[in-house]
Amino acid sequence: MAKFAANLSMMFNEVPFTARFEQAAKAGFKGVEYLFPYEESPEELSNLLKKNQLIQVLFNMPAGDWDSGDRGIACLPGREKAFADGVHKALEYARALGCKQVHAMAGRWDKKFTKEQQCECYITNLQYAADVMAKHDIKILIEPINTRDMPGYFLTTQNQAEELLKYIDRQNVFIQLDLYHCQIMEGDLLKTIERLWGKFSHIQIASVPERNEPDRGEVNYFWLIRKLDEMGYQGWFGCEYHPENSTEEGLGWLVRA
Repeated sequence: MAKFAANLSMMFNEVPFTARFEQAAKAGFKGVEYLFPYEESPEELSNLLKKNQLIQVLFNMPAGDWDSGDRGIACLPGREKAFADGVHKALEYARALGCKQVHAMAGRWDKKFTKEQQCECYITNLQYAADVMAKHDIKILIEPINTRDMPGYFLTTQNQAEELLKYIDRQNVFIQLDLYHCQIMEGDLLKTIERLWGKFSHIQIASVPERNEPDRGEVNYFWLIRKLDEMGYQGWFGCEYHPENSTEEGLGWLVRA
């Protein structure tokens, strides 16, 4: 049976972040994810999860200076120490929250470096993160992001992610399969899912092209979710979308799903 996690960075924005846990639980979600937890203490977040009987499904490692344009630093030579510090910061939170998978954002291409230098840096950093997290049975996820929403991003297609997995060569590194990004960049979603079977551990959904509720737009998520259920998918569906109006107004899809 499909399991849905509310993305609290995008959903329930009608209330402050710490109030969104209760809102998600009341709406029927059993899990939550969000971009970054680091403005709150691990203890406070852990208490919110327990109080609302929610599972922490996913969050991102520190991604550099977001306000200055960083979108991860894993592929940026010269920032290896900051990346390693972020690995340990994420581990602290993951252990406190019982979270078993953490997304490492790649960062953007930088013309100061060759593509070979950035690829080598990315692979080495991901290997380091994987080795640290493996000791605690935590997965590292890598996510292709479309070029329209995040121009210049290092990792943009499932084919690229699949190839990088070979070089990273760690058993606890998986693809974060965001079907919104995948539809924009590649399409052919079911065949892509079949090809990547066993290489992804988390799926995210949103309508295409507007990134609203998943019951609208050009992708038939109800059909895909049913197919994934039949295939034996055991992971979560992260609801990483911007509600068209208020979050609660648009949740009719969750009952249907």
